[in-house]
Amino acid sequence: MKLESLLKKLEQLKGPLLILAVGLLLLLMPGGKKQETETNGNTDLRSILSAAEGVGETQVLISENGVVIVCEGADDASVKLDILRAVGSYTGFGSDKITILRLVDH
Repeated sequence: MKLESLLKKLEQLKGPLLILAVGLLLLLMPGGKKQETETNGNTDLRSILSAAEGVGETQVLISENGVVIVCEGADDASVKLDILRAVGSYTGFGSDKITILRLVDH
């Protein structure tokens, strides 16, 4: 009788276990459009920052570990603070993960 009741319990759990297994497989699958999203995010952020007063020409690099901004207005402390706040709001990174550098003319 114990074996019979155990089989009934397993039969009842079959549905939830299947759902759990499918969920785990979906979590482990790599994202196919990650690079495209990152590129669009870089472009969007660059466009917004370039349009802000004093920022000037801008280059943006976003990675899993942080953000690097290179722009003409990086010498101005108030511009740098504005960039830091904007990038932090957009990406969720803290100021320790955001680097702002001055763009040098070639």
